[in-house]
Order: sequence, then C-alpha cells, then structure tokens
Amino acid sequence: MIIAVDFDGTLQINKEPNIRLIKQLRTAQKQGNIVILWTCREGKSLQEAVTFLKRNGFTPNYINCNAPQGIKIMGHDSRKVYADLYIDDKG
Repeated sequence: MIIAVDFDGTLQINKEPNIRLIKQLRTAQKQGNIVILWTCREGKSLQEAVTFLKRNGFTPNYINCNAPQGIKIMGHDSRKVYADLYIDDKG
C-alpha cells in the first residue's frame, strides 16, 4: 500500500508532532508499506518539515513525488501523487 500524508495539521499539529500518527506510519513502513510526505511546502520550509520528522523518529520513503510502484500503476509519472490512502487534516 502507498500512503500519502500531509504535514501541517496532520503530522505536525500546533507545532507539536502527532506522535500517534507517526508511530502508525512507522509500523506501516515495517509492514512493507510506502509512505510519501505529501505537502505544499517547498525549499527551506520543506527542509524544516523533513528535519522535524527526523527529530521525531520518522523518515518518509518519498517526499512530494511518486513511488515507482505508483508510476507503474498509472503508466506515467503524474504531477498528482498516487496513493492508496491519503491522510490530510482537510480531508
């Protein structure tokens, strides 16, 4: 399974890590699932988010891009990130 997860309001809430979700995503990765950090952040702001996640014990498999499995399913590398599950505070 490919899981795309947002950062602001989802992995980070009020500047604090969402520990419960981070633990669930680590478990999902250990079970062979792929986790994509799916955020509108870019540049320095994106790097700050990645650093925040690493400090809190989580490293996504991919950042704002499709996993090779998603590209294979779609038949091309779409601008829209392909996932089986999207986790977002706006959803």
